[in-house]
Amino acid sequence: MKKVVLIMAGLAFVACKKESSEHDFSKAPVVEKSELLTKASNFFKSVSTITGEDIPQEKIDLGKKLFYDKALSKNGTISCNSCHNLATFGVDNKSLSVGDTKELGGRNSPTVIYSSLHSMQFWDGRAKDVEEQAKGPLLNPVEHGIPNAEFLEKKLRGIPEYQGLFKKVFPNDKESITFDNLANAIGAFERKLIPKSKFDDYLDGNESALNDQEKKGLNSFIDNGCIACHGGVALGGQMFQKFGVYGDYAKMTRSKKMDKGLYDLTKKEGDQFLFKVPSLRNVEKTGPYFHDGSVASLKEAVKMMGKLQLDKDITDKEADDMVAFLKTLTADVDAKYKE
Repeated sequence: MKKVVLIMAGLAFVACKKESSEHDFSKAPVVEKSELLTKASNFFKSVSTITGEDIPQEKIDLGKKLFYDKALSKNGTISCNSCHNLATFGVDNKSLSVGDTKELGGRNSPTVIYSSLHSMQFWDGRAKDVEEQAKGPLLNPVEHGIPNAEFLEKKLRGIPEYQGLFKKVFPNDKESITFDNLANAIGAFERKLIPKSKFDDYLDGNESALNDQEKKGLNSFIDNGCIACHGGVALGGQMFQKFGVYGDYAKMTRSKKMDKGLYDLTKKEGDQFLFKVPSLRNVEKTGPYFHDGSVASLKEAVKMMGKLQLDKDITDKEADDMVAFLKTLTADVDAKYKE
């Protein structure tokens, strides 16, 4: 009797094993992407797809210290953070920023968050990366007001703490406190400012990350052609585009000054009104908008872009939906990067 029970148990085990091999429950079912997510994945990429840069923590810490230090202005009144405040998503929310001499800068200060993802820096693209960008405002007479690189090097060499910090980060340099090394450290810090947004979660496959209105806005954003300039990981920041393809931008934005963009740098007729396409990440928090900060409302900016760049009359409903989508691009940096 005992032998029969054992044989029956064995047969049951074999049967169970056979069924398991036919239905492998160890593998999760393949969930197909929705049509919208599939479409979105053709134009956008999550920050999760970026390979993190291996930057020494000492360099990041030095860059952070420099970013917040008002000693990097001639009169000691402003730091990088003054115009690119990380407590307010990397901007000061002013049309034009106040410099070391209390004068106003010529263009709106863009956010430094995600700026390392851009293929160029500044509204006219004159710097190739965040390291080169860091030098510009320091030597600008209206911004940080530092007369020359040697002036700032001498100033920082007179601060004992910096002597030790620079030597630790750049141990092989005969003179570690240099203008290039300073910019290199600030750039290293800015390269860590790539937080993950709700939209990234969606692109990573969590379709419930966006609600119905946000998905409608995403669809409108794609179908209206906004993705022609605002795609990729940064949703912008990779190209120049004429501001006012289908009209005079200043008339619509009520700009006080007609800025000719890249033309002011190159003096080439074909470069008139060309500006770097800004990233739309954190756009909910980084107004006022455009190169001169002439428009305060994000909804109004969306409708203007539709008319000026696409020759489309974006309805209020479409604009509301697209604004809802754009708000899913909001993401704050880690508290450890704040002052």
